[in-house]
Formats: sequence, C-alpha cells, structure tokens
Amino acid sequence: MPNSPFRVRVPGKLMIAGEFAVLEPYKKLIVMAVDRFVYASYAPSEINQLSLENFNMTNLDWEYANKKVTIDSSDPRVRFVEDAMSIACEYLQEQAIPMNSFSLTIKSELDDASGKKYGLGSSAAVVTAVIAAILQAYLPDKPPKMLLFKLAAISHVRTQGNGSGADVAASAYGGVLQYASFQASWLKEAYQHAESLVEFVEEDWPYLSIKPVRFPHRLSFCIGWTGKPASTGRLVEKVLRLKQDNPTQYQTFLDESEAAVSAIIDGMEKNNLATFLKGVKQNRHAIATVGLHANVELETPLLSRLCTLTEAHGGAGKLSGAGGGDCGIAFIPSEKNTEQLFDAWKEAGITPLDIKMFPHGAAINE
Repeated sequence: MPNSPFRVRVPGKLMIAGEFAVLEPYKKLIVMAVDRFVYASYAPSEINQLSLENFNMTNLDWEYANKKVTIDSSDPRVRFVEDAMSIACEYLQEQAIPMNSFSLTIKSELDDASGKKYGLGSSAAVVTAVIAAILQAYLPDKPPKMLLFKLAAISHVRTQGNGSGADVAASAYGGVLQYASFQASWLKEAYQHAESLVEFVEEDWPYLSIKPVRFPHRLSFCIGWTGKPASTGRLVEKVLRLKQDNPTQYQTFLDESEAAVSAIIDGMEKNNLATFLKGVKQNRHAIATVGLHANVELETPLLSRLCTLTEAHGGAGKLSGAGGGDCGIAFIPSEKNTEQLFDAWKEAGITPLDIKMFPHGAAINE
C-alpha cells in the first residue's frame, strides 16, 4: 500500500504527419512526444482532495461511489480529471484493490507561462497523468504502457466524445510513433457493451496499432509558433463535413495522405532523407488542398510562410495537428541552416520554440 508521495511526469505531443486521415480506419499518423510536461503529484491524505494549479483550484473535495468520481466543483474544466479518476478507480475496484484517501495535484507546462496555447495536447496529457498516478500508487507493478494508453483513451473519448487517441499514445509511450486509431465510434459502442473494464482493456482492439519509429539521421527538427491558437474540434468538424458533401474529393485526400505518410515511414525505415522530406511536402500539399475543398483555412498565411521559408533553406515544413494556427514543424537536413531559418522565421513573425522530442512516456519523475 502506498505510503509516500511521488510525482508522475507525462509528455505532451506534436502531430508530425497524417492529420485528419487518422480518423479513418487503418490510416496511419506519425506523432511525437515532446519535452513539455504535465505533472500529477500523489500523496496519502486524511481526506480525498484535488488541486488543479493552472486553474487556481485548490483542495477540492472528491468522492468515489457507483463507479464515478464526483469532484466538488461546478467548473466544467474538472470534467477531464473527473472522468480519468473514475476510470482508474473503477479499474482498481474491479481488481479488488483497496484504495486509501489521497490527494492529487495536477500542473501543466504545455502552455506558455503567459497563457499562450501551443497545441501540445493538454487534455490528453492530463488524463494520462491522472490515470498513471493512481495506477502507480495502487498496482503492485508499474502499469504497462498499453494498459495506461487504453484506460486514458477510454476516459478521453468519454469526456470529449471523439478523437484519434494519438495524443494519448504519445503521452503514454513517448518517442516517435507510427499510429493507427482504434476509431472513437467503435470505442464508445464497445465500451458501452463491455461486461467489465478489466476484460475490455485486455482484449485486442481492432484498428489500433502503435509502433515506435525514428527520424532519419542528420535531420534537425524545428518548431515554429504562429501566435494564433486554433480550435481542433471545429476544424475537424469542417473537414469531416466534406466526407458527406464531396466524398470523391475526401477520398482523394485520404489517398494522397496515405501516399505521403507511406513515403515518410519509408524514409524513416531506410534512413533516406530525400524520401522523408518528399513525404512531408506531399502531406503538406494534401492537407492544404483538403482545407481548400472543405472551405476552411488549415494552412494559414503564416503557416504557409513557415513552410516556404523552410523549403528555401533546403528542408520541408508543414502544419502540425489540425492547423488553422498553433504550431508548424520543419525538418532541415543540416543543423547549420537552423539558425538562419530561425532568423527568417522571426522576421516573418513566427516564434521558434525550444521544444524537442522526448523519448519516454509517463513515468515517476525522479
């Protein structure tokens, strides 16, 4: 039984390639964990309490009954944490593992200190951190990555109603991943009909695949922030509307995205820089084009400038995630060109971010 406090550290994410297409069965996406973190601090306590530091919410009472955690707050921002705690407690209850009272404190550094939102997967990392902390406290062994991923994915989809789970995978596994989604519609229905949570997470999930991959050698990875936060949900909704309005055009996008992501994966597996960069450019084109057809600006003028400047310096760039603002990413074959690229970005009003790939998933922060 846990008797000492500890802190779990969970990385955020950046999408590398395959955005939007990943919402369809078996379509692959590349996602990367980054060295910005969400922390969940666990401590035994006389009473159950929760603190969300970023929201200035401290010492909220909570209780677990009838497979549900209820947090004493009407603030809707506690919902992700409430559902994550519920799933973790339900899993332990089904295993007949008793829990003591405890306090949990959540702190995120995925956004800037000034409150700027970078699009690094905050809610997914928070959910993963909450579940990792509770499992770490009560399971006899360190929770396997797949267990942590599945419980966090169930919780995240339950709260959000949709999503690919790629951000959860990055938080649970770390590193760079080739990912195909479990499909949110399948997950919701299968979870509803599952006889037990333990059995459900032990099953093979159709559609899902998670495989670690590596970038080619001699490749510099750069991230630029355009200064404009974007609403992922709204953008995804507009692109998915194209599926109804113009299925032929939507299918063309899926085919182009698949070809681009295949080239990127091929470049990774064969350590072939030219093939990798070609795939990045193809994926940029596929996403910008589907945005035009869906009548939504995914590649904003500043994201477009980021990409053009990157290509002028011998590399390849694209938006990361749903676009419409947030971050763009760039791959440069030589580190020497990185500083020149950053100077060009700054001149254009793009902020280079000092963010790197993080090789580890959720773990106790020593």
